[in-house]
Amino acid sequence: MNSYRRKTPEEILSTITKLRKGRLTIFIGAVSGSGKTYHMLREGQRLKQQGMDVVICAVSTMGRPETMEQLGTLERVPSIHWQKDDVPQKDLNLEALIARNPEIVLVDGLAHRNRKGASNPTRLEDIRELLGRGISVMTTVNVYELEGVSHVAHKLTGIQGEATVPDETLESADEVRLIDVTPETMLKRIEEGNLTGVRSASMLARGNLGVLRELALRQMAEEVNESLEKHRGELGLTGPSGASERILVSAQYHWNGSIYVRRGQQIAKRLNGDLHVVSFAKSSSALNKEETMFKDSIMKLTSKIGATFTELPYPGRRRIPDSLVQYAINNGVTRIVIGHSKHGPWKEWRQGSIVNGLLNKICSTDVFFVADRADQEGERIMPAKSNRVAERSESYKRLNEQERDRRIDRISRGSFKVYIGAAPGVGKTYTMLREGNALLRKGVQIVIGLLETHGRQETVSQIGELPVVPQSVIDYRGTQLREMDVPAILGENPEVVLVDELAHTNVPGSKNKKRYEDVLELLDAGINVISTMNVQHLESLNDAVEQITGIRVRETVPDWMLGIADEVELIDVSPDRLRQRMREGRIYAPDKIEQALGRFFSKGNLIALRELALREIADDVDERLEAWDRKEYLRGPWRRRESIFVAVTLGSGAERLVRRGFRIAHRLKAVWHVVYIHANSRLTEEEQKRVDEICAFTARLGGRFEYAATESKCDIPRILLDMASAYETTQMIVGQPSKRWMPFLQRGSVVKTLLSRGRHMDVLVVAKLPCLRSPVYDGVYKVNV
Repeated sequence: MNSYRRKTPEEILSTITKLRKGRLTIFIGAVSGSGKTYHMLREGQRLKQQGMDVVICAVSTMGRPETMEQLGTLERVPSIHWQKDDVPQKDLNLEALIARNPEIVLVDGLAHRNRKGASNPTRLEDIRELLGRGISVMTTVNVYELEGVSHVAHKLTGIQGEATVPDETLESADEVRLIDVTPETMLKRIEEGNLTGVRSASMLARGNLGVLRELALRQMAEEVNESLEKHRGELGLTGPSGASERILVSAQYHWNGSIYVRRGQQIAKRLNGDLHVVSFAKSSSALNKEETMFKDSIMKLTSKIGATFTELPYPGRRRIPDSLVQYAINNGVTRIVIGHSKHGPWKEWRQGSIVNGLLNKICSTDVFFVADRADQEGERIMPAKSNRVAERSESYKRLNEQERDRRIDRISRGSFKVYIGAAPGVGKTYTMLREGNALLRKGVQIVIGLLETHGRQETVSQIGELPVVPQSVIDYRGTQLREMDVPAILGENPEVVLVDELAHTNVPGSKNKKRYEDVLELLDAGINVISTMNVQHLESLNDAVEQITGIRVRETVPDWMLGIADEVELIDVSPDRLRQRMREGRIYAPDKIEQALGRFFSKGNLIALRELALREIADDVDERLEAWDRKEYLRGPWRRRESIFVAVTLGSGAERLVRRGFRIAHRLKAVWHVVYIHANSRLTEEEQKRVDEICAFTARLGGRFEYAATESKCDIPRILLDMASAYETTQMIVGQPSKRWMPFLQRGSVVKTLLSRGRHMDVLVVAKLPCLRSPVYDGVYKVNV
């Protein structure tokens, strides 16, 4: 750790300079009307209440009632009005602001271009001048107004901002906060007449709103990733953070090198990860004509797809695994893509096995072995284009009885909205209550079904006049505990019910084991539900969260709950702001603050969880874009039919493999199977219980579990390969084999046997996580086990 490292003179000078400058906060959104100005003004009001000197200038409320309400008593410094093509414009009155010299200025439109003759041509330069004079600034920007995003936004949606700001503007800001809003909410605002001032019709198209939203989420994820890498570097940490994907392809100057790069590109694009390509070359000898041709081909392809290419010195066959592992550690690689070995056991023993070397040395990094397609001449590596005409003809297909019933159930079911955050205290419950009050004012019959304020006064103040359904009292081991009273809510039959903490586990004796099951019951009754949860409670992210935080989250929600939600909206707060809220006692009780700040709420954890949340919601947006049958989703289409096969043991890592199988199958729209093969003896009572647990867990995530038995452990690889072939498997998922030599000498490695005999399919070897002392997260705080 470098926390005691002496600062360089440059670092000291930089810190002193920052002390003299004002603080820049940027609120970023997908489009105008997403709520950036509202949240900026609300933050200004909060700071004014704390005694700060806050003024506003060149702020445009667009006549939106909720935004105008937030103006309150904030002092306004008059802006300079002018017109451009008959459209009113506002410039900052720099002289008046400098003379007034407030602590904080709130201003809209970071990308604004000033009138001719102004002292600065852009608002960004105005803001920099204010910052240089020690005046802090809060401002707003749309994602398509960022220079590096504008051309992508224009290509995908036809929308282009009148002006842009350089991408490094976000990097120079002290705080960047995303204001996320779903297309459904935006369309509702339009319908209610609360979105005046938006002149572009294409900006209000549902699909375009989704694309711009995804661009904003992914842009923020990249910004957060950079801050995470910087933070981890300061702490001397190496290896993958667990928050994002980074793919490494090892491709030699051979005819199949480009195939591996293309496969790596598919994986990186689908996982929205960075792609690195490495090749090994002998410095002692020049490349022959054929190798030179293949090298040029790989370098051109790498450049075309936006990956990085590195040529590493050839260390000798036995040392290649060491070089790959070291590169993976230095660059935070999460997955290595490499070809299957084509050598027999005797040749591998003589010359060294790259496959075995990797599996023995790798830690926290998966290894993906690309199928050997040499025997399948003519097969396309990239997915073939689908026949969209044939797809559309399905709309004329007559529905059968089961399909009609499913459609009717969907129509009669209540709508479901989820507010999701990276951690407790970001404001999910506060926002849910604020929306509830807005609905109440519109005459909607709404009740609070379950609310957890945790004593936070800001949250309590938002309850307002919302009616609360009393909780039911359940006796558990002599203690009176309270839970949401589902029958009472059903009896009242409201239009909307607010339900906090979706991942909560109910008290034993309740009708349903989990709160999300209560929510499903309400939805089936036609009642609309608005709920909250944190990203760490998603079942398939359980392992990633443990890798990031060292904490095993106990309460989880299956991922399909987000899938059935009509809207999923992210509540974003920067780690520094969240930690400040913690210090102010606005999240946990005083006796838990220091412990929380040093552990779950450490800055590194919060940055990584924030990135995880941004990427997860961006993927959710992309899935919905695909469901709308648009061509412009960012990760691109996945047309190849995939079948995922997960082989597990009864060990503690089984659930991790099942989660990985689910996430891959979900991204590839694939069928997936989980298989356990038992050898030698009948299942003991304990083993049967474990099989049942894995089976239930697989079913919970939507997979199919298979169990088979054999007399000999040596038959396990053959049986697994036969079953995989029967399921037409395109990708097999297995766990990293044990590094102990004795079991391997006695019976060989199942995984290594699968790799040698299963070269016709892709095989993903999931690395074991480093051994962590893993406390349990109980939803409010964690306790050591």
